[in-house]
Amino acid sequence: VQLQASGGGLVQAGGSLKLSCAASESRFKTYLKAWFRQAPGKEREFVAGINWSGSASYADSAKGRFTISRDNAKNTISLQINNLKSEDTAVYYCASDLLDSGNWKSETKYKFWGQGTQVTVSS
Repeated sequence: VQLQASGGGLVQAGGSLKLSCAASESRFKTYLKAWFRQAPGKEREFVAGINWSGSASYADSAKGRFTISRDNAKNTISLQINNLKSEDTAVYYCASDLLDSGNWKSETKYKFWGQGTQVTVSS
C-alpha cells in the first residue's frame, strides 16, 4: 500500500476530527498531495490539496473549517476538520501525484490513491 489513510470515525456534529495519510515510499515526500471525499450516492469531490512547499488550495465547501497540512520529513499529510456537519459524512481519500501543475481539483490528475477512511457525523 503506497498511501494509507487513517483517523476516521463516528463523531457528533460540532466535533472535530484529524485525518492522516502516510506514504510508504520516500519519493512521495515531494509529491503533490490532496484529500477527496465521497458521500453516499454522490461523486467523489476534491476537499483540499497541498504541494511540497506548503501552498494549499481548498474547495469552497472546505474553506474555514478544514485545514490541510503536511510533514515532509515524516512523509505524511493531515486534514483537520472542525465543527463537523452531517454533510461531511463521507469516505475520505488521500491522493498524490508527481506534478504540481494541472487542475488540483480533478481526481483524474492523481495517480496514487489511498484506500479511504470513513467519517460519519451524527446529529
